Amino acid sequence: MEIKPGYRLEGDDLSCIRDDRVLFEELAFELVPGQVLLLEGKNGSGKTSLLRILCGFREPDTGQVYWCGDAINDSQYYADMAYVGHLDGVKKELTVLENLKVSLALGRPGQYSIQQALNKVHLVNYEDVLVQALSAGQKRRLSLARLLITQNIVWILDEPFTSLDKQGIMLIESLMSEHCAKGGMIVLTSHHDIDLHGVDVQRINLP
Repeated sequence: MEIKPGYRLEGDDLSCIRDDRVLFEELAFELVPGQVLLLEGKNGSGKTSLLRILCGFREPDTGQVYWCGDAINDSQYYADMAYVGHLDGVKKELTVLENLKVSLALGRPGQYSIQQALNKVHLVNYEDVLVQALSAGQKRRLSLARLLITQNIVWILDEPFTSLDKQGIMLIESLMSEHCAKGGMIVLTSHHDIDLHGVDVQRINLP
């Protein structure tokens, strides 16, 4: 992953209104390589709505999101960003290997091969298993393996620790720390406190 000088993700004067209710307003942040932005708040506070804005799935009611100084719609942001949401985003009728091959075909090759990624997420020997036969935690780890085989600077993760046991949580934290150590950036929501040694974690609390 080549991290060029000047990479940064910025939110400027962002607001979001849903059903005539202001979820957040005048929100601003700046994220640079090696940093994590953790969104905190109770259910319904707007965390997922903010992630959807950062992914370009919806427009903010006011403000703008910038990638390297340009509005995200006028930049290569979507090629540099990967999103893992509440749903795992994998095809249950395909095997583990087939799912990863589809992801690789749609993105730019990353630093890990499919086999290396499966080893990282502890899914070795599951290549030919249909996704529908996996446990919830295994499906979550498969969805995160997609991040390892494609080249993305920004990871946007909505509750990445869902369905994971303590060992799985520690695994994902180690992958996140590794991504940041290599110059990546992460925006995530989580009901769990995160333990990322040596990583600069910014926090936004949405009331």
